[in-house]
Amino acid sequence: MFRLPLGSTRKYCDGLGRRSFLQLGVAGMATASLGRVLEAREASAQLGSPSKDTSVILLWLDGGPGHMDTYDMKPDAPPEYRGIWRPIRTNVPGIEITELFPLQAKIADKFSIVRSLHHDSGDHFTGGHWMLTGRGAGVSGASNAGKYPFFGSIASKVLGPRQEGMPPQVAIPYAMSIGLRPGYFGGNYLGVQHNPFETSGDPNAASFKVQNLSLPNQMTLDRLQDRRTLLSDFDNFRREIDQSGALEAMDRFDQQAYDMVTSEKAQKAFDIGSEDPAIRDSYGRHTWGQSTLLARRLVEAGTTFVTCHFGGWDHHWNLQSGMDNYLPKIDQLVSGLLTDLDQRGLLERVLVVLCGEFSRTPRMNDGGNGGPPMSMGTPGRDHWGNAMFCFLAGGGIQGGRIVGSTNRLGEVPQDRPLRPGDIHHTIYRVLGVDPHIHFRDLAGRPSPAIDHGEVIHELF
Repeated sequence: MFRLPLGSTRKYCDGLGRRSFLQLGVAGMATASLGRVLEAREASAQLGSPSKDTSVILLWLDGGPGHMDTYDMKPDAPPEYRGIWRPIRTNVPGIEITELFPLQAKIADKFSIVRSLHHDSGDHFTGGHWMLTGRGAGVSGASNAGKYPFFGSIASKVLGPRQEGMPPQVAIPYAMSIGLRPGYFGGNYLGVQHNPFETSGDPNAASFKVQNLSLPNQMTLDRLQDRRTLLSDFDNFRREIDQSGALEAMDRFDQQAYDMVTSEKAQKAFDIGSEDPAIRDSYGRHTWGQSTLLARRLVEAGTTFVTCHFGGWDHHWNLQSGMDNYLPKIDQLVSGLLTDLDQRGLLERVLVVLCGEFSRTPRMNDGGNGGPPMSMGTPGRDHWGNAMFCFLAGGGIQGGRIVGSTNRLGEVPQDRPLRPGDIHHTIYRVLGVDPHIHFRDLAGRPSPAIDHGEVIHELF
């Protein structure tokens, strides 16, 4: 094993050694958590599109929401297919959605739905990898390690943050896919520095505070600057023996971490408690609603990509109680977000995407999960990747449109079949990311950002 001889750990004048300094967090200005999120902006300026000022909020429904219970209902199908809820009309003629989305029905002119998305896998891990990285081969429940970077990590690597002092990519409250953290939200071969910065905690809690974003007790900005200077002097002579560039990269991460912890813009953006109470109410006074509001605050301040994790959608049984609980929350936060963005003049530059790793079976089961009917609970739906939806709004996307359709039972696309790469191409167009850009994987081979699909032109 080759080991870089960086020498022994010394104590600082305040009793903290170099190792503890590096583990202090953003408050100590050099944690792994923020250092892994931030990268120098030089490459971003070259690879990105400086004329763009767009961002993405991804509302990730982990576990898989059913298309026939939400945005692609089949009221004329047999009862065991059409399910429990009725469709209702929206303010766009010809577009109907579930009766549990009355608020969205009033603003359907602001969003569009892809109804013909598919990747044809009913495996949570394969489906999650498809939707979040654009690839699915070789990933399953039996081998669930990520093989490619999250498309948001590619975007944040290429673009950096839209405003200095803000993290380029954030996950609220954490980055997690199918129980894996960060799972398929990770940077993979781009490096862990391109994993999202995680807020942790519950934005709906009165005591909510983002970890690693404030100075520790008795630490002042002057002392923080003194520590940075001391660290620079301490490591100066080691630059000559570091041929890997690791220390130079760490310096760039440290500088940006320092910029963030001392940034008034970042401090204000994460301070959800300062938000107008009426606006907070409009998103819903629950964890999901306030997570979405925090996402709006971050993109408004200059973060490029924010993911909100909403888990618990794997309803093999007790579908009715689950949807009666979850769908009104989604309705309120989506309505609150799109209305708020529109009123602030931000809707044209913020793309909102709502989806999960797959959909649910068009035909409902008997609640037995392999046992006697109703032995596990009331009927539900199982895994289905052959037909699914994706909700898109803002960022230049035209509202009030339906792209593609499924057959009369909702089993497969009937026209305009689309795949995850088509969604990713569309997102990259909004952001100004070249979809053909290549990165070297762990084997040193060039790998394109997207290997299939094209922009969904009907949305523009």
